[in-house]
Amino acid sequence: MSETLEVYDLNSQLITIEDRKRFYSEIKKEFKESGKIFKKVKAIRLILMNSSGRIYLQKRSKIKTENAGKYDKTVGGHVSAGDSFNMTVIRECAEELGFPATVLEPEEFEKAIKVTNLDVIGIFKKIEYLPNFMSKRLSNDNSEFIQPYMTSIYFGYYNGPIRFVDGESSGIEVFSLEELKKDINEYPDKFTDDLKFMVKKYEPFLIPIK
Repeated sequence: MSETLEVYDLNSQLITIEDRKRFYSEIKKEFKESGKIFKKVKAIRLILMNSSGRIYLQKRSKIKTENAGKYDKTVGGHVSAGDSFNMTVIRECAEELGFPATVLEPEEFEKAIKVTNLDVIGIFKKIEYLPNFMSKRLSNDNSEFIQPYMTSIYFGYYNGPIRFVDGESSGIEVFSLEELKKDINEYPDKFTDDLKFMVKKYEPFLIPIK
């Protein structure tokens, strides 16, 4: 079944509900003709850590049409029409990573990560909502386009097994924060712009559970 998305203008006013493939066909044509995209959809961006603060990154497959072969945030997912940002996190963790998850308010999150068995469930919190997050996409022909999103950023913890089920990704690799910062500095082209932005802006959240 095709996925439908809520489509908004750049002022975050709902325009229509549209099939995902049709939406992307339209915005790529729009960017090619004008150099800009004039509508956006909702999405989540998520970084997962274990309780020791080691960071799980997705390695994008070389067959991907965008940002092929690069290290990326753990999960990025579109918010389907009618769904919430939090519901999308729970769905993406189950469908893409193979584990159950919950999203808590900050106060509950800080308590829960210390008293919950993180081998059996992932616990996340929303860090920030960005109404005009600009995501730079590099196509296989080396052309670039910049896509606006209404994005919620999530961070969280999970210690159990991960079963990465996206057949177009190479899997998951694990980094310490220092390893990741060093590699980004020395080999910036190995990483997506989304990930570099998130590591720089949200570094204070990339910590072990105390």
